[in-house]
Amino acid sequence: MKELERIKNIGVVGAGTMGAGIAQVAARAGFLVILHDVREELNEHAKHSISNNLRLELEKDRISDGEYKKILKRITTSTDLKALLEADLVIEAISENLAKKMELFSNLDSMLRPEVILASNTSSISITKLAAATARPDRVIGMHFMNPVPIMKLIELIRGISTSDVTFKIVKGLSEKFGKVAIEVNDGPGFVSNRILMPMINEAIFTVYENLATVQSVDEIMKLGMRHPMGPLQLADFIGLDVCLAIMNVLYEGFNDPKYRPCPLLKKYVDAGWLGCKSGRGFYQY
Repeated sequence: MKELERIKNIGVVGAGTMGAGIAQVAARAGFLVILHDVREELNEHAKHSISNNLRLELEKDRISDGEYKKILKRITTSTDLKALLEADLVIEAISENLAKKMELFSNLDSMLRPEVILASNTSSISITKLAAATARPDRVIGMHFMNPVPIMKLIELIRGISTSDVTFKIVKGLSEKFGKVAIEVNDGPGFVSNRILMPMINEAIFTVYENLATVQSVDEIMKLGMRHPMGPLQLADFIGLDVCLAIMNVLYEGFNDPKYRPCPLLKKYVDAGWLGCKSGRGFYQY
């Protein structure tokens, strides 16, 4: 479709694990990418991470040396939000915080061309709420990538109440250009993936909290008995316990249902700074 062909420059806001992964797949698909973060050290870390990931692909003969260099050349970084002025579509990948996301969407809306699509990589927050912070709610959509972005095939495409069919078709086509499988869902707390996954993880934490089983036992039972490639507690560490807690809070507040109450042990670990892999300690030590 012609609208998709007009997208040449993609902005990514947030240079953490998800933002870096999104920038990598976009650049590999041939798009020019502007990766933005307020901290230069995060931009540098993202570039280093992307380079390492691509080097592994080069060593496995999945890309040529020429492709490796071209992909890296397509990515520029900046700490200035105005660097996104040339973007045709912007993907937000900042922390899972409604107020911060709404402020960002409002700022992007005021500075970008009216036709620019704003997408959010949120894993649980309402797309309808984010769209309400803009004057272009029809051009706001959720693009929930899975971690690690370069490997996982799924993108949950979330329609807000005002997301237009044209916006949906453009972003679906873009997702497919990224080499992903885009699956449509409507707006609701946690969407589909985390509405199912996070209560399972939370329940696994409760079994440890209630001394029903050890961390290792819970994970082994789910791996050996349910054929999960990773136990729920190891997965929680991989996702980040702070992220798990944020999503559980969105579910709990969104549904007003006690079945989504975050486990007190999850809260305690986050309070202690035990966030999982990224902090060196969670349910396991790293």
